[in-house]
Amino acid sequence: MFANCYKGRRVFITGHTGFKGSWLAAWLSQMGATVCGFADCVPTSPSHFEAMHLEQHVQDMRGDIRDRNAVVRAMKEFRPDVVFHLAAQALVRKSYEDAPLTFEANMLGTLNMLEAVRQCPSVEAAVFITSDKCYRNDEWVWGYRETDHLGGDDPYSASKGCAEIIAHSYFKSFFKDGPACATVRAGNVIGGGDWAADRIVPDCARAWAAGQAVQIRSPWATRPWQLVLEPLSGYLWLGAHLLGARKGPFETRGEAYNFGPAANVNNTVAEVVEALALHWPGFRSEMDKAGQAGMKECTLLKLCCDKALAHLGWKATLTFEETIRFTAEWYHRFYRGDGAKQGSMLDFSLGQIAAYVNAAEQREQLWTK
Repeated sequence: MFANCYKGRRVFITGHTGFKGSWLAAWLSQMGATVCGFADCVPTSPSHFEAMHLEQHVQDMRGDIRDRNAVVRAMKEFRPDVVFHLAAQALVRKSYEDAPLTFEANMLGTLNMLEAVRQCPSVEAAVFITSDKCYRNDEWVWGYRETDHLGGDDPYSASKGCAEIIAHSYFKSFFKDGPACATVRAGNVIGGGDWAADRIVPDCARAWAAGQAVQIRSPWATRPWQLVLEPLSGYLWLGAHLLGARKGPFETRGEAYNFGPAANVNNTVAEVVEALALHWPGFRSEMDKAGQAGMKECTLLKLCCDKALAHLGWKATLTFEETIRFTAEWYHRFYRGDGAKQGSMLDFSLGQIAAYVNAAEQREQLWTK
């Protein structure tokens, strides 16, 4: 898969202890890449990173993405071929509580990684992950395209828009002759191993495990929900194009790409909760009318992923129901199965990756070749 371009490659991942980063690190390691992760801490307890005991399978570096010297030093020490930058302050509520930290982590962190890439001659390709929240949200019903206005009202969204602008500037000013770089913007990812605060699926999993009712803040808000492996397949496939392992008619260097579900998959929070309840006996929910106090968060959000389809031949693989099933089964194994056993959640996570790849192969996704 991915034109077999990651086997034997040295891959540097920032934010490898986070939800998406740990799944990416596990997938790359399983494909034969030598993976080095850089993060300041494990952000939650429990965590997908610790549930898999991933520190035993990748090089685990500690450092603050806001510390440029530490980032550059780590990159030069590891000498990566490929970089995936995911480290960020990723929570909307926390961005209101600590706006300076959010801007420093997401803007300055991106700037530091760009500078590290610039100073590390071994790097051939780099993918910078921002967010679908980078767009100025006008509450319209059609999907945002990569050329739409950037920015947002809340500090998190604004910081991600800024990160995109900084990356674009570096691409055009310093990276015309290499390394090959691009940015990616993914819809709301769900899946096993996410325990972040103020996210509906982790909230549901915690409540179900404790025998409590989950508090729902915005039941009619819509999001482009997708399994965490969906955008990761897009990031990895884009990386293969940037490395030159996959040739196409379109230039990918210096571009931005959306990765999200099909246009007709745009379910509400209430629908996500109802779908999870089918897999978790006794699961209950109730409204939290005070949960949004002091926060402004958009209710309508869709992505247009036509560019990823046209340039990369990428599209989402799973249906909404399959996405929910993958997610529910992971938490069920963790809480009701053998999640505490050494290595069991790594084996289960790799099994889910294999099942996802098998589904993609059956649906003739180009990246499976």
